[in-house]
Amino acid sequence: MTTTRRRALALPALALLPATARAQPRWPERTLRIIVPFPAGTTVDLIARPVASHFARVFGQPCIVDNRVGGGGNVGTEAIARATDGHTIGVSLNGPILTAPAIFPRLGYDPEQDLTPICMLDRIPTALVIPGSLAARDLAGLLDQARRAPGSLSYGSIGVGSSGHLAMEELKRAAAVEIEHVPYRGFPQATVDLLAGRIQAMISPLSSVLGPAREGQLRIIAVTGDARTPLAPEFPTLAEAGLPGVTALAWNGLFGPKGMPAALVQRLAEEAGRAMSDPETRAAMAAGGMETVVDTPASFARFLAAERARWTAVVRRLNVTLDG
Repeated sequence: MTTTRRRALALPALALLPATARAQPRWPERTLRIIVPFPAGTTVDLIARPVASHFARVFGQPCIVDNRVGGGGNVGTEAIARATDGHTIGVSLNGPILTAPAIFPRLGYDPEQDLTPICMLDRIPTALVIPGSLAARDLAGLLDQARRAPGSLSYGSIGVGSSGHLAMEELKRAAAVEIEHVPYRGFPQATVDLLAGRIQAMISPLSSVLGPAREGQLRIIAVTGDARTPLAPEFPTLAEAGLPGVTALAWNGLFGPKGMPAALVQRLAEEAGRAMSDPETRAAMAAGGMETVVDTPASFARFLAAERARWTAVVRRLNVTLDG
């Protein structure tokens, strides 16, 4: 039988194979890239690096972390959305994913339409903190002081539209109190003024205030999550402190551009979960004030939908709109 004849007879059998069973390209075929929208050494960067190391091991290709800084995380997040090489994903967080479209009218991407949620990677416990010198000793005392002397208290945040700003505004609404907002350019200066008593409250990453609190310079009166954090279980939640229904969660998650195959999304989520489950990674993240998370694409998508609706409503109620 001639070679041509054998090939002709083989064609019908090949046609019976499903498309997925035919010669599939190996993935990844080249270097993987994880975009991080903040500088090296930040919490977002620190959570991405063990994921990159794990991906390099299991996928057999280099995996680099690409820091794309600017716009409060919006520049890097847009770069994730615009990636077309099939080998780029990234890490992003609350602001660029949940509230940026409502705050920035000229945002260059739509997080809901242009990104594929893969999984949450970590949670960053945040806390309501006051100066150690303040007469109030707990949440009830702080709210009582605000009610007795409206306008006498102020709180700091890292800027209009930041998660700390929006969460404090939700707290004020729920408690029916007035506390003046003082925006800063970053947590360091806000923390200096909090320590000095120039502002009287702030919602801050727990890791930034835990040391001064344990030394008596600051007082943590509640964590803002829906449960106590294992990183500092001695601090109550806002609900336990007397204000139910108010929660705020900082987090980092893994995303890809739109249109990623579902099987690949699932595989990436599973491998990211394995990276987050590594005991050394968990210990390192805990030391940096982060709780590692093992998540699924479906769970992450549901979480994002609920949080996006919630915080978009807050932004619109406050009429927060910025150029950029």
